[in-house]
Amino acid sequence: MKSKILGIFFVFLLVSCKVKENAQNDLNYMQNIENVAIESSAKNSNSTIQTGDQLVVLITAKDMDVVKPFNQNYSSSEIVQTNNFAGGNTPNQGMTTISGPTYIVDTEGNIDFPVLGKIDTKGKSLIEFKNEVKDKVSQYVINPTISVRLANFKITVLGEVNKQGDYTISNGQATILNALGLAGDLTMYGKRTDILVIRTENGTVTHGKINLQDANLINSPYFNLKQGDAVIVPSNKARDIASKQNPNTAIYLTAASVIVTALAVVVGLFKK
Repeated sequence: MKSKILGIFFVFLLVSCKVKENAQNDLNYMQNIENVAIESSAKNSNSTIQTGDQLVVLITAKDMDVVKPFNQNYSSSEIVQTNNFAGGNTPNQGMTTISGPTYIVDTEGNIDFPVLGKIDTKGKSLIEFKNEVKDKVSQYVINPTISVRLANFKITVLGEVNKQGDYTISNGQATILNALGLAGDLTMYGKRTDILVIRTENGTVTHGKINLQDANLINSPYFNLKQGDAVIVPSNKARDIASKQNPNTAIYLTAASVIVTALAVVVGLFKK
């Protein structure tokens, strides 16, 4: 009897170790990174300007008095604040300041810029818009410097992550890994092979899937996130099973294990 109990115990131990090892492998990201050629191009990360975007545009030059007309009534004391973290309990937690006059893109894709008038932003990336503004200002100012930033670049992270919410990215650039990092990473119940990214761009909704265990995600058009992207992390089988179980199941199993062990000891004592 003792030998049988010991045998069952060791089998259980080996199976348990194997399950833990497999579970650990399931949690590892980009497992085949050594075998992946990075082909992701810059075009995947270039968002086009959308209706409702808040563009911070600051014109500077050697003589700042010359560019004052292009900066509205802006002074260096004015700032635009963005919050990099959702739900912070500390005042100004994660706050980043962005300096410059702010312009909101209207429903027709235009902004009304001082001196230059209306500028069409439709279908243009921030870099393309910046170059266009520089060309226009250069007709009035020698060697102007143009700074363009998107003040309301937001992404949403939902599902099996530790901190769901909306996140504002101050520099207007983020990858799927940045987004999950801001959200505190996936929980142990997050399905790492089936991350959904929903994208709305120029009125068109598209979606794509990301497998965090496969390093080829670097080459996905959804690796670099764009303005308004929503990242949704589904639950894995462990979560589905847990949600269907009685919350006291673990207690019952533990109690049953203790009873079986006690009975085995009693039987062993009586056989002596």
